[in-house]
Amino acid sequence: MSQKNSSQNIINWELVAVNPNNKNWSWTDLFYFWGVNVQSVIGFSLIASLYTIYSLNFFVVFFGTLLGSILVYFFSNLIGKPSQKYGLPFATILRSSLGYSGARFLGLLRSIVGIFMFGIQTYFISKAISYLIRILFFSIDNTLLDKDIFLIFLLGLNIIDWVSLFISISFQIYIFSKGMVFNRKIIKFSAITVYIGMIFFFLVVLLSDVKLTAQAFTQILNFNNFIDFKNILPLITVAGTIFAYFSIIIISFGDFSRYVKDEQELKYGNLSLLINLIIFSFFAVFIVTGSDVFLNQQFEDIDRIFTNPTDIIGKFNNLQITTIVLFFILIASISTNLIANLIPAQYSLINFKPNKLNLKSVSYTIGFFGLLVALLWPTLLSQIGILSFIDTFGSFFGPICGIMIIDYFIINQSNINIKDIHSLSSESTFYFSRGWNLKALYSVLIGFIFSSSTIWNFNLMFLQSYAWIIGAIISALTYYLLKKD
Repeated sequence: MSQKNSSQNIINWELVAVNPNNKNWSWTDLFYFWGVNVQSVIGFSLIASLYTIYSLNFFVVFFGTLLGSILVYFFSNLIGKPSQKYGLPFATILRSSLGYSGARFLGLLRSIVGIFMFGIQTYFISKAISYLIRILFFSIDNTLLDKDIFLIFLLGLNIIDWVSLFISISFQIYIFSKGMVFNRKIIKFSAITVYIGMIFFFLVVLLSDVKLTAQAFTQILNFNNFIDFKNILPLITVAGTIFAYFSIIIISFGDFSRYVKDEQELKYGNLSLLINLIIFSFFAVFIVTGSDVFLNQQFEDIDRIFTNPTDIIGKFNNLQITTIVLFFILIASISTNLIANLIPAQYSLINFKPNKLNLKSVSYTIGFFGLLVALLWPTLLSQIGILSFIDTFGSFFGPICGIMIIDYFIINQSNINIKDIHSLSSESTFYFSRGWNLKALYSVLIGFIFSSSTIWNFNLMFLQSYAWIIGAIISALTYYLLKKD
């Protein structure tokens, strides 16, 4: 196979070094990036739950959250640096560690997880849209929703749900297939808009009864017994929970860091994760604690704390407030779906068939399979425990990252042969064994066994929050010893 032909088979403009004119992301762009990752309904519920439901010391949770975010910062810098330096996405960098064929097939795992999560998230986005449609119909005629046409269900969805789902999938695929320059604007707009929404939600809760809600918030600021040996385990648990929440982002962080100007901007930008968590935690905890004490005065049948924002606004029984908050939830959910699921899946799919696929074709592919997942989620997939299998696929991510880190920084001394990374020639540095780096694959498999055991072995489930790190360390150590020999 000639060098020319072998190169043409794997070169794709989405997978080569980014245009220098587009390598203009600063730390503020990464601030918006991490802001979007924090600003999800799941993130809101998770943070609020840690502070309230589990009755942990406020400062144990606070410092546990900071510790978890520091771990995210550390690994994000390691994964993001080679992509920032060479302007290459995760899927291309992976070729230097696993070989071209290894990168194709193991990178495809990222696409599978991304597509499933994209479909699930799309289903919940469509639910927010369906709520808005129902509110509109109710405002026009409060008997309209009682019509027979709205009482017919297929796959657990009525006509409003079906329309909402198609609106959701079509809108996302249309705007997300325009490329990273446009997506950068979406990320910035979303982060700013959702923070404005958080301020609005905060004021709604605060002004419902200023004295009462403020008092409820200050009561959880309990510093008693913070310096206590018994708090070490809860602190470590909180840190692991926060890290696990962001771990799916880390493996494909290079898809975004490739656009950052320099390493200094990368480090400052990643530090902004801590700032985002502090800001978002303040709003989330105040909204949950303030609304809880207010709602308990209004209703006698409330027997639990609501940590989901949609549950909270539902109890306020105000259509105007509900509509506005749903709008902000919609923006947050769509942008999170873009960053965490769709973009990583796009690059990994293109890398699977770089000579045949492009940004639009993979976007339509993701949209099609994402739609199937969304349709089957309420009646089938959510009932069979599919998330455990998705988590199992995700158990490969830590080991893959461990290989990438040790290979780039230790084995290759922070250097990548750009010419060879785009070549299938047997003379290429990354040809290995017909495109497979067998030592790396073996190391990934060993790391995967340890990491996935925290999901399926009951006695090891307490380590599940640290499965990513365990897999990364085991695979990196195994690979280093194999290469040393």
